[in-house]
Amino acid sequence: MDVWQLVLVGLVMLLGLIGVLIPGVPGPAIVWAAVVWWALSDTSGTAWAVLIGSTAVLLLSQALRPLLPSRRTRETGTRRRTLLAGGLAGIVGFFVVPVVGAVVGFVGGVYAVERVRLGSHRDGWASMRAVMRSAGYPVLVELFCCLLVAGAWLGATVWG
Repeated sequence: MDVWQLVLVGLVMLLGLIGVLIPGVPGPAIVWAAVVWWALSDTSGTAWAVLIGSTAVLLLSQALRPLLPSRRTRETGTRRRTLLAGGLAGIVGFFVVPVVGAVVGFVGGVYAVERVRLGSHRDGWASMRAVMRSAGYPVLVELFCCLLVAGAWLGATVWG
């Protein structure tokens, strides 16, 4: 696969990761489509293994969706900016501290936004817990699964 195609696949994956954070955008489907594009162009065994693993992880994410609270931010009173900041911090955290950094970054980003908005540690912490219970967990699970797929693709591209 050409370097420019790999860059385009990476950009489509990044678009899908950001799409997870924006309501109405099918982020996991975009991430999966990027992996399919890559696997069909690079027909190695590693590419197909990443595709199969990615499909399993994203299907598991969709199967867990009914078990988690609603993602509707308007009904729960959660501000979209809070989840967007948490998601962007989770994406950065995933690559700074591999895998675990996504959860730490997401929760830390939500806390930071709420702390700045409310002005104190106690209020920020209580608000962060409320946001995570109401709409944060579904976004975090979906984002984490998509980040695992992106990480597997990146690892297979660099080392495979």
